[in-house]
Amino acid sequence: MKRLRIAVLVAVLLVVGYPAWIGVQVWSQSRQDELHSADAIVVLGAAQYDGEPSPVFKARLDQAAYLYNEGFSATVIVTGGKQPGDRFTEAGAGEAYLATQGVPSDAILGEDEGKTTLESLEKVREIAHANDINSVLMVSDPMHSERLKRIGGDLGFEEVYASPASYVDLNRSRLTKAKELLHEVGSIIVYQLIDQW
Repeated sequence: MKRLRIAVLVAVLLVVGYPAWIGVQVWSQSRQDELHSADAIVVLGAAQYDGEPSPVFKARLDQAAYLYNEGFSATVIVTGGKQPGDRFTEAGAGEAYLATQGVPSDAILGEDEGKTTLESLEKVREIAHANDINSVLMVSDPMHSERLKRIGGDLGFEEVYASPASYVDLNRSRLTKAKELLHEVGSIIVYQLIDQW
C-alpha cells in the first residue's frame, strides 16, 4: 500500500510538476531580449493576407529589421510556407515587407516550405549549412522563444539567441498571454516526446 501511495505521488508530481517547470522556463525566456550578434537573424513566419503581413507577423518583421539595421547580423532568414488557396508564402510576404524597411534583398534568405515551427527550422538548418551559418538570433512572439531555442540547439546550431517582438507591438491581453503560455508548454512536451521517439 505504501509503495502504491509513493507511485501515485510520483505520478502526480510528474503530471503537474513537469508542465509547471516548463511553464516557468517559457515565462522566464519570454521576458528576455538576447541582443547578440549572430550569423543570421531568423524570423518565424505568421499569417499573411494576400502578400500583406498580419499584425503579428509585422511585429516580428519590424523586430528583425531593427536588429538588421542595428548591425546584429548581415543576414536575415524569413520562414513560412503558404496555406491552401494562398497566392503568397509567408516567407515571400516577409521578404517584401523587409525590403520596405531598408533590408536589401541580397541580405535576405527565404525558407518557403515549412508549415510548423519544427519544419521551418529544419529547412533553416539546410540553408545554414549551405551558407556557413552557425549562430542564429531568433525572432518570434515572446512565449515562442523557449521552444525556438530548444529546437535550434537540438538541430545543431552552435549558438541560439532570441530577440522577440514586443508585447506592446503585439497588443496581447493577459488572457491571450496565458493561452500562449499553455500552448507553448503543450507544444514543448509534444516536441520532446516526438524527439525521443
